[in-house]
Amino acid sequence: MQVRRRDQQLVEMQMGPMIDMVFLLLVFFMVTAKPIKQESDISLGLPGTVSTEESVDLPDEQRVRIENDGSIVLNDSVLGQPGDAALDGLVATLKRFKESAEANKSDALVTLDAADGAMHQRIVDVLNACARADITGVTFSDSSEEEL
Repeated sequence: MQVRRRDQQLVEMQMGPMIDMVFLLLVFFMVTAKPIKQESDISLGLPGTVSTEESVDLPDEQRVRIENDGSIVLNDSVLGQPGDAALDGLVATLKRFKESAEANKSDALVTLDAADGAMHQRIVDVLNACARADITGVTFSDSSEEEL
């Protein structure tokens, strides 16, 4: 008996869909990839300086002390008298401190240290002076901190 061979079909791999898929993946990764910045494109900001008429040595934090008689002392220098509600000298000094802190890219911090007998209106006057100098980092200190 003779066995007939059936015509066997050869299985071929279809290349068209595979090439389409490769191009789609290539386009996807090209679109989603972030471009690399050249070194010349990187912006670099150096700390600046504030031009003043006189040299002022300002620490990172200003300490404003309000005495019982109403005088205002900023870092051991008197800048406000008891009858002065505007406190122009304090505002000018705090503005220079704010500009210096912005040039150094740091926060301008002010600590208020009111004496026990200081009037509340005087504290409000100092807070208004800080607001006029655009200083928002104002804290109150406790008198027990100095005794430690």
